[in-house]
Amino acid sequence: MIDKRMLFDIHRLNDMGYSLRKIARALGIGRKTVQKYLDDPSIPSLSYRRSSKLDPFRDRIDALLKEDPELSVEIIRQQLVKAGYTGKKSILYDYLKSIRPQTPRAYIRFESEPGEQFQIDWGELGRLSYGKISRKIYCMAISECHSRMLYLELTHSQNQACVHQCLLNAFRFFGGTPKELVTDNMLTAVIDRDGPLIRFNDAFLDFLRPFHIIPKPCHVRAPHEKGKIEKGGVGYIKQNFWPLRTAQNLGDLQHQANRWRDEIANVRIHGTTGEKPILRFEPLCLRALPEEEHLLDCRQVCSLKVHKDFCVAFDANTYSAPPWLIGKQIILKADNHTIELFYNEKRVATHKRCWQKHQRIELEAHRMEAIKHRQPVQISEELAILMSLGEPIKGYLEKLVEIQGNIRKNAQKLIRLKEDFGFSAFHNAIEHAIVHKAYGIDYIENLLHRQPITIHPPVTLKEEKLNRIFLSQPMLADYDTFVLKRRAQHERCPQTEPEHPSSEGDAAIL
Repeated sequence: MIDKRMLFDIHRLNDMGYSLRKIARALGIGRKTVQKYLDDPSIPSLSYRRSSKLDPFRDRIDALLKEDPELSVEIIRQQLVKAGYTGKKSILYDYLKSIRPQTPRAYIRFESEPGEQFQIDWGELGRLSYGKISRKIYCMAISECHSRMLYLELTHSQNQACVHQCLLNAFRFFGGTPKELVTDNMLTAVIDRDGPLIRFNDAFLDFLRPFHIIPKPCHVRAPHEKGKIEKGGVGYIKQNFWPLRTAQNLGDLQHQANRWRDEIANVRIHGTTGEKPILRFEPLCLRALPEEEHLLDCRQVCSLKVHKDFCVAFDANTYSAPPWLIGKQIILKADNHTIELFYNEKRVATHKRCWQKHQRIELEAHRMEAIKHRQPVQISEELAILMSLGEPIKGYLEKLVEIQGNIRKNAQKLIRLKEDFGFSAFHNAIEHAIVHKAYGIDYIENLLHRQPITIHPPVTLKEEKLNRIFLSQPMLADYDTFVLKRRAQHERCPQTEPEHPSSEGDAAIL
């Protein structure tokens, strides 16, 4: 058997005028072969049939199908295994598919009555960028089956809370609820299914209960059962809304979707009904919505701890809370647009939801409250001495604590500077720093080093413990007050002189 390349060369050399002998010699084949393919250039294909483990059981299969043409592959395989079959199920499946007549399955079209049924479906559209990250965009499409009236909502999640919120928004859009809700077998609706036995998601049933809606999951691998939404909803959205679509954020994209829904989707002539969905829709046939107090809160709910930075962590971001809640457990409720924080069922903060990641969303009021109610610094002995040196020094220290936090470690250094350079120089350096708003111990030290030392350094004792004893700066005004009070008392009672200073004078000295 020659290949197509050899066949091409036979005819090429023949066209060049080569004889049969010369062609045969050039290509290494016989003259009869050359003549054969010159007369008939077609190359017969090889056909051969491989043996199969199923061959000895073909008659048995034919007998079983003759008895019951609808026998399943598994039943036939079990019968063949009893007879000694050791092959796989796939071989049997392919053989049955080749011998059984393949007839297309017929589907019966039915139309729902107005307000009788809604169909829902999820679809993934693409991704939306937020800075350096992007998030998937999901679309929930909800259709009123009689009119094909369409509602769509775009989200970044398909979790339980998101399903409930989308459905509630759809009911509000339609102005009522249907009798039945057709879904697929998503886990947010159906936990488990075995044929006609269905175990629904408890949270899904709790959501539907106030609306008195009957859920109807379609059969597994039977998308035709909700074909009104499969093709007329999600498929239509992917083909007519999503292409070439850009948006700044999820809110902007939802706004565009609402305009497309109202200006295009629900006012077009529907291919099946031949009418506009908005005109075919009969809202009076829907059931009325329950009162708001009877509806469940559909937002995502989390119990979170407020950390030391007065924030809670949620969805890869942090959101601020009032600082007095640090260390406490609070409740966070989130939808696609808003984050709300609750403590003891009272709302304490509201934030706009951020879809980026690793961001800190902070309210100015929370930051100012954290500065105002910062935990007071424990007053050490050294710091108490500094605070008693007058208002300028006290005000400077308070500002220093506000900026740097705890300055206990530097209080001893400040006292050393006061004793090394004297109170007057130290006081002047503090006032100079206040004028220039230079709040830092290094700045005070540099100012003092620029001035000559006008006093003798303190005596250094051998015992280091004694060198760490600091005394507050004596206030001469206190002594003046004591003298004046003694003089006034002596003038009133010249014959009587107290043996000891009055308690009031002692208090002034202290």
